[in-house]
Amino acid sequence: MRYIIIGAGAVGATIGGRLAETGREVVLVARGPHAEALRTKGLRLTTADGERVHRLPVATHPDDLGALRPDDVLVLTVKTQDAVAALDTWGAAEVAGGGTAAQRLPLLCAQNGVESERLALRRFARVYGVCLWLPATFLEPGVVSALCTPLTGILHLGRAAGGSDERIRAVAADLEASGFEAPVVEDVMRWKYAKLLRNVGNAIQVTTGPEPDPAKAALLLRAVREAEAAFAAAGIGYTSDAEQSAARDGKVQEPPGVRGGSSWQSLARGTGSVEADYLNGEIALLGRLHGVPTPVNEVLRHAANIFAREALPPGAMSITDLTALADEAAGRG
Repeated sequence: MRYIIIGAGAVGATIGGRLAETGREVVLVARGPHAEALRTKGLRLTTADGERVHRLPVATHPDDLGALRPDDVLVLTVKTQDAVAALDTWGAAEVAGGGTAAQRLPLLCAQNGVESERLALRRFARVYGVCLWLPATFLEPGVVSALCTPLTGILHLGRAAGGSDERIRAVAADLEASGFEAPVVEDVMRWKYAKLLRNVGNAIQVTTGPEPDPAKAALLLRAVREAEAAFAAAGIGYTSDAEQSAARDGKVQEPPGVRGGSSWQSLARGTGSVEADYLNGEIALLGRLHGVPTPVNEVLRHAANIFAREALPPGAMSITDLTALADEAAGRG
């Protein structure tokens, strides 16, 4: 199998680099200065094992590769707000022997949130979910670190519509040989909805900074409680804290001093967008559909988007001010 990593940022480059270390064939898809750095200097990936430079093929568009191969596996690692463009571009790519990628090739959605699987299933016949437990940092173009031990990450895998098959088990075997734990599960979206409960706090980190604070923890708890109520009203199941702890504890340990999470990194790099519409916005959507108030998540979504649009520095808002906005919104509700 050849792995085409569509969006080789922190997560994508880590997965691609680790697969390449064990002899798997990998193509990195990137754009702009990052693509140029990957082409000219290679991918400089630092893990707990040390730093290595990977000289891998780099593409910006399917045309760079010619006809795709029947054994290609597409791994979508762009942020959800960029998913439609990537799905349309790569879904239309021709595959040697006939047909398109959307018709013939497997697509793995290795992203936070739960929307990309739905977007992909509208276009691709074979869609798999990947629940990421993979702290990684994009340091500069061409340079990524993923320093967790003893594993680089844990990636739960399964068919997006439920179940599993031989193809995803083969992918899991490659990942397992490359520094990851990769359990194949029959209910991968339960894992992704549970991860979403954690990700509703990304907007707090974006706006008030990554430093721990009891007031941040209190606001996060309010956002999580809204999400849990929305899930219950919608009949959505998710893995329990006990299940997650049993699967993860002691396996992916972050060293001290690691930078903020994925949304924080997007803001720090000035990308102009964050995933809030598909994290806190997913909770707001469920709330509106099922009559559950979600004022805290709506405030967090709105605040994070303002920071991204106006290129405000991450952490420029006080938790006192953010909590006051949430309190006001809850009072209006």
